[in-house]
Amino acid sequence: MARPIRILFLGDVVGAPGRSAVQKLLPELRQQVRADAVIVNGENIRNGSGITADLYRALREAGADAVTLGDHVYRDSRIASTIEDPNEPILRPFNLSAKAPGKRMIRIPAFGERSRDIFVATVLGRITFPMPADDPFAACDELLRTIPEKRPIVIVEAHMEATSEKAALAHHLDGRVAAVLGSHTHVPTADERILPGGTAFLTDMGMCGPCDGVIGRDASRVVHHMTTAMPVQFEVSGGEVRLSGALVEVSTDTGLAMSIERVEAGEPRRTRLKA
Repeated sequence: MARPIRILFLGDVVGAPGRSAVQKLLPELRQQVRADAVIVNGENIRNGSGITADLYRALREAGADAVTLGDHVYRDSRIASTIEDPNEPILRPFNLSAKAPGKRMIRIPAFGERSRDIFVATVLGRITFPMPADDPFAACDELLRTIPEKRPIVIVEAHMEATSEKAALAHHLDGRVAAVLGSHTHVPTADERILPGGTAFLTDMGMCGPCDGVIGRDASRVVHHMTTAMPVQFEVSGGEVRLSGALVEVSTDTGLAMSIERVEAGEPRRTRLKA
């Protein structure tokens, strides 16, 4: 049996702290977990919302083989030309309108010891979600029809608010894709598992960024908004910074998952008072 492929997927990179952490920690982390390919969600890297061409290149130079985007995809509209470039492994969500600019899928080609291509796509949710999107279930069915390979290795990022929608999508795709990995809520969940058909699932991979605020934003500003209803500019938080994601091991024979584990790196979490 051929050696399995190990795929590391990092959750949403938030602002300058997240970018710096990825640049500092990803090269060593990739070696540590022996990842054959690295995928990074970069949609919050520009001051907590959106991405620019320069920031995309920073992620690539740090070791990302592919960069995904979510509901903040066009927050800086100039990124559209980069997403449309067939030579750049960065995508927009698959289930946006057909008129939305940019690639809907990334194909990470085989290289080195890795013998199989990897297909990556992101779908947005529709439950309590701010950005209008088409049916993610039908979109994933369409995605699989567009891939010519038999038993392809497919990673689907479920960029969704509702945990139920993420789990339902994973069961809909069970046995047809290698993994369904959740993002968007910035909080890592402890429910990683392989479904009966062989698809790895994690409700949310968490984020790469400052953990002391409210999902990466300065806590005082978020609290002020929530207690007064007054609009405020949400600034990226300071404090403890960590990388969060998932590592999926995939069989090159079946294209399905053999294992999944949560991955974290960076400053240790404070779980008790200092003596």
